[in-house]
Amino acid sequence: MKHFARLLAFSLVAALSLSAFGTLTAQENRTVRLGYVPVMIYAPLYIAAERGYFADEDISVELTPLQGGSDSVVQLAAGNFDAAVGGVGAGLLNAAKLGLEFRIVAPMHTERPPIASPLVIAASRADELKSVADLKGKTVSINATGAATEYWVYLALTKAGLTMQDITLTTVAFRDVPAALESGAVDAAILGEPLVTLQKDQGVISVLADDFVEGITVTYLYMSLPLLNDRPEVAEGFVRAYLRALRDLDDEGWLNTETAAIIEKYTNVPADVVLRANRPYYDPNGVIPMADIEELQRYFLERGVLEYTEAIDLAPFVDTSLVQKAIEVLGEYAPTPAATPDN
Repeated sequence: MKHFARLLAFSLVAALSLSAFGTLTAQENRTVRLGYVPVMIYAPLYIAAERGYFADEDISVELTPLQGGSDSVVQLAAGNFDAAVGGVGAGLLNAAKLGLEFRIVAPMHTERPPIASPLVIAASRADELKSVADLKGKTVSINATGAATEYWVYLALTKAGLTMQDITLTTVAFRDVPAALESGAVDAAILGEPLVTLQKDQGVISVLADDFVEGITVTYLYMSLPLLNDRPEVAEGFVRAYLRALRDLDDEGWLNTETAAIIEKYTNVPADVVLRANRPYYDPNGVIPMADIEELQRYFLERGVLEYTEAIDLAPFVDTSLVQKAIEVLGEYAPTPAATPDN
């Protein structure tokens, strides 16, 4: 895994250098290219696109489906994406150390029990695998190497008194998890909603644990410096639209048929399933929790998959100015107290 992370980091920096020749710097370019994983946590992008918030800013958004959030980092470095949404994982941290120029400009999602990215098993093995502790010596999958979803596995194992050394970690794309579980290729997997509820309805999977995350934010919106420096009006408009979407998803804004229909369009999961799925949470004021980013760095340092052995200062990679400017226009938002829907 460390070898892979090293190759990824070097390829990111090399691609970034090459992409400089093709950077679009014209201020009139109002297109923003970025990727998404077709699961529920990316809902702010779906909402901002479908409700015309990007269009209100005269921004055209090109959304490309991906296997994992770490793929966005590669595409950002190569100049194929202008912005990205994904987790703070090993690849991103290594690339930061080696010179990839990006800025985290807003948070994406956090989770609270029952979480939207639980640990699941094949339904046929529910009598055998009754708790996370039963995964000792088993194979567990995440959706991409070095992804922030690995931290979810770590939290689940820690709560059960296990360590990462007690399992074999592998990667399986979310869409392939049900088949991998049924075939026995993996024993358990992190899977994102609404795919979890869909596969439960079909009797394919069973949720092993969905209570091991309490509030940490691992996914963020980040932007390339060419977008931030050469097209600041576009970057600011994008964040305003994004913040409007975060606010739409607060409280009952999540639990309505219109929101569910939008999520269905991007995930191909029926809206009625989306409404029954465990939900993610979003900060409608876009506060970036530095302590959470530093915790992710601590974890990946301890795992030994980073190209450095001492923590680096991540503050220079965070830019809160775009959110601040957005709030100057949109105003402060008073979040509704968190409520856990029935599932």
